[in-house]
Amino acid sequence: MRREMTPRVEIDLRKISHNARVLKKWYEEKGIQITGVVKGVSASIEIAKALIDSGITTLADTKISRIQKMKSSQLNATYLLLRTPALSEIDEVVRFADISMNTELEVIRALSKEAVKQNKVHSIILMVEMGDLREGIMPEDVPAFIEEVLKLPGIQIVGLATNFACFGGVIPTEQKMCEFSALAMKVQKQFSLIFPYISGGNSANYNWLKHTKDVGVINHLRLGESIFLGRETVNGTPIPGLYQDAFCLVAEIIESKYKPSVPFGEQRKNAFGEKVFFQDRGMMQRAIVGIGRQDVFVSGLTPLLPVEILGSSSDHIILDTKNIHLKPGDEIKFSLDYGALISAMTSPYVYKKYLHISEKDRCSKRRTKRITNISSGDTVNYLISFL
Repeated sequence: MRREMTPRVEIDLRKISHNARVLKKWYEEKGIQITGVVKGVSASIEIAKALIDSGITTLADTKISRIQKMKSSQLNATYLLLRTPALSEIDEVVRFADISMNTELEVIRALSKEAVKQNKVHSIILMVEMGDLREGIMPEDVPAFIEEVLKLPGIQIVGLATNFACFGGVIPTEQKMCEFSALAMKVQKQFSLIFPYISGGNSANYNWLKHTKDVGVINHLRLGESIFLGRETVNGTPIPGLYQDAFCLVAEIIESKYKPSVPFGEQRKNAFGEKVFFQDRGMMQRAIVGIGRQDVFVSGLTPLLPVEILGSSSDHIILDTKNIHLKPGDEIKFSLDYGALISAMTSPYVYKKYLHISEKDRCSKRRTKRITNISSGDTVNYLISFL
């Protein structure tokens, strides 16, 4: 019997749909609409469709090429570019993104010019800096910024947004959320605007929303990790009622040998410029799986067997298998954190296996094609969907 390809990510669409539906219902009970952030799953068409079928009608990604991919698959959704556009991609942003996040007047002026050229009105959400120090307009500068944007043709401001727990680790406390809500109220009143998107954050906002008695004017959040991994992102705590195992990385044992626990010979730095120190545990049963740092954020993996990850190179992860006998060809499963998920889903060398795919999609024209990567000479398998 032919073996399944490894390494692979097994993706349970039924569990993703469950998480999306539960979160959508719970957030809507507090007046919050949610956007599905699909950057962590490389804008998988199968996963995007599962979110849309679960009632999520807006999808967000940071890559305009992936928004173009989703749009060309004719999925019925509103598409949000989740970061400030680069000046080099203005044409594509206006052409494919329904909404883009923005923080720079120069960029918005370029969007305005291109929107007029394409005979469109491009919608923008202005990002406000609330302390995490990733991107955003300083709060005191927002009114003057809006005043300038309102002068531009082809541009419509549809909201304000802020971000938490991404770069600086600043969390959405009650005080922070009240400050952001008050700012949104102030500028809407000042400019006689009504924002359909007052987007207060992301999956890190779970605890705030659970405990707050007043969401203010905040009516929108952007969720990725909590849908896909069933966790809030401030403490990494599982959210009750959600699945944490919708994704599983499966790797194959390619070597299993009894070896020393400490390298022997004169040591210098490893291939990644690191000076590695080893604990002397005597002889041990060690195994290697055929995946490494090139394709996955190894520190974000947790083996689902009682074995230990000793380290990794670009294409190998070395395990202490303890008392478990593993032989070449055996498979071992790992759970993934968000860093591991986003890297494995992005890699073309990690196969994607979808579980519980709908019968309608199963019957659509799909085939696996072997393609030689012209730039590297590597031959890899791609699953190509014809929708």
